[in-house]
Amino acid sequence: MGADAQNDARLRPHPEARFAPSQIEIDLNAKVARLRSEPHTGEAGHRQETLYKDGSLTIALFLFERFTSLREHRVAGIVTMHVLRGRLKITAEDQIRELRAGQMLVLSPGLRHAVAAEEESEMLVTVRLMDERLAGDGHPAAT
Repeated sequence: MGADAQNDARLRPHPEARFAPSQIEIDLNAKVARLRSEPHTGEAGHRQETLYKDGSLTIALFLFERFTSLREHRVAGIVTMHVLRGRLKITAEDQIRELRAGQMLVLSPGLRHAVAAEEESEMLVTVRLMDERLAGDGHPAAT
């Protein structure tokens, strides 16, 4: 398949083009509207877009349909989850936290966590990866 055909099949511009500028202004409301208009959700009923990525830093926008989730996982870095709209239940270290719009949770590197949407919700996630060989406490990081 040629490069033009590949670009036509993409839902978004290639990351190299999206993250190249030295300043990137992001209209979160416009991003939410565009993501909601996409014809298909992901496997677990949510949509996501990486808004920025450079080295160990990633910022992503997640949109959840009611009663959808992100299965338990862990990241070898610091994770911040900021609820923009809706209500999310975040399970980490056998604790369940219910976060509403305007609330944020910060997780230590390597902490197993899962996210469940109680209603249609939007979340901004920032991840700063640590040394990929470590999960912040000297133990090998899970992948």
